[in-house]
Amino acid sequence: MSAEQTQALIRAYYDAFNREDVAAVLDLLAEDVVHDINQGGQEIGRPQFAAFLKRMEGFYREESKDLVIMTTPDGARAAAEFVVHGAYLKTEQGLPPAKGQTYALPVGAFFEVRDGKIARVTNYYNLPLWTKQINAAS
Repeated sequence: MSAEQTQALIRAYYDAFNREDVAAVLDLLAEDVVHDINQGGQEIGRPQFAAFLKRMEGFYREESKDLVIMTTPDGARAAAEFVVHGAYLKTEQGLPPAKGQTYALPVGAFFEVRDGKIARVTNYYNLPLWTKQINAAS
């Protein structure tokens, strides 16, 4: 895949995410996709990624904005930087109480691409900054 094709793939991933189109997100992933969860574990496989998205939909409503995508020349790897704008809808275990608080949080994401599909998604964000925003909005 070229760098331009990889950029288009990553952009399509975030476009589908913003539309809350789970089927479209999953269609862009390799069957054995590796998902590294911020300050969490690692899950492998499209079904596990689908289950993660299902878990998150009850707790959060999010949209990625100001997306910038960088790729290696061969298109095998990419990085994205964006701001996730969200609302915390339901209390997640181990986190502050949810009351519909809103937040805007910078995020970095890293991808591996194989055979035209996303083979790895790794997300990083500042959880203490998110917590500070949630607590300030309470």
